[in-house]
Amino acid sequence: MSTATTPEQPSASSARTAPSPSLSSSSSTSSASAPAAPKGQGRSAVDWRIRFGALCLIWGCSYLFIKVGTDGFPPAFVTLGRMLFGTAVLVAALVIKRERLPRAPRTWAHLFVAAVLLNALPFTLFAYAETTIPSTLAGICNATTPLWGMLLSLVALSDDRPTRRRIAGLGLGFAGVLTVLGAWQGFSGQDPAGTAMALIASASYAVGWVYVRRTLSNTGDSNLSLSGGQLLMGTVQMAVAAPVLSPLPSSFPVGPLLAVFTLGALGTGLAFLLQYGLVAEVGPTTATLSTYFIPVVATTAGVVFLGEDLAWNTPVGAVIVLAGAALTQSRPGSTPKPARPEGARFRRAGRATDRAGSAQS
Repeated sequence: MSTATTPEQPSASSARTAPSPSLSSSSSTSSASAPAAPKGQGRSAVDWRIRFGALCLIWGCSYLFIKVGTDGFPPAFVTLGRMLFGTAVLVAALVIKRERLPRAPRTWAHLFVAAVLLNALPFTLFAYAETTIPSTLAGICNATTPLWGMLLSLVALSDDRPTRRRIAGLGLGFAGVLTVLGAWQGFSGQDPAGTAMALIASASYAVGWVYVRRTLSNTGDSNLSLSGGQLLMGTVQMAVAAPVLSPLPSSFPVGPLLAVFTLGALGTGLAFLLQYGLVAEVGPTTATLSTYFIPVVATTAGVVFLGEDLAWNTPVGAVIVLAGAALTQSRPGSTPKPARPEGARFRRAGRATDRAGSAQS
């Protein structure tokens, strides 16, 4: 995608891809919290279902735009352009809302790390990956982020204790990955290095979301302020790294340039604003269901617009991956209590979800 995702595009307040269920014990994933709006307050003139659909389309098509962008520019500069245009959108939103960037040096230090884990590193890895693998496979790899988060909770001393059901989801999800890759055929037809980069990018989102949850949950800054600061830091990072990783572009072909602009302005900038509003209106659990639609959109876009091949194991494996991801996010025995105020229900969950995934794609 989101974000931050998303999905693959995350930012400090909801950065992807990455678009994916949050990996904390209090959320459902792609990404501190949008203040939960009581029902009937703060609603947009556009129905939330339409905005949710738009978010799924934007994040799902991010892999298409990455593929087109890398046809004209080196992957590192695709990431730089994406970050630059995404930052411009959020800075414009800050000006319109009369908010300002964070001021505390400690916050900026944490935003620097968050930008590496949730933006600069995964965005660049996905861009490099799509030079050798189809955009459909990249989109499906992004859906493994909740699985990496579950694995992280097993190897680290997490306060989010795994259950048997969630461990089963982890195993099922990675079985789905093996199905997508055609493990029984020796992974024939898929580039191992490109696939590994896409999976590492998804794992980076998982690590980044945990880091953000533990370091940026109580800074006193708004989600928009944190996300703008994070993308700004990521843009600076890529402005330094891109010329080192690749030679400067010698030309600016229109098609790839428009793809990078769309990827940044829509897939990273506007997607965050949509996710922010959805979390505030309907809560993080509903808002982050986009994780399960992104691979579908990515696969459809890759097949229709890029003519990518689609063997039977790709959609079947994707369904298995998503089923496993859903199990890792399940909370058996936790029945919602309708009487609880919306703000109380979502405040804790929102902190982890909104700050981890809106810039993910």
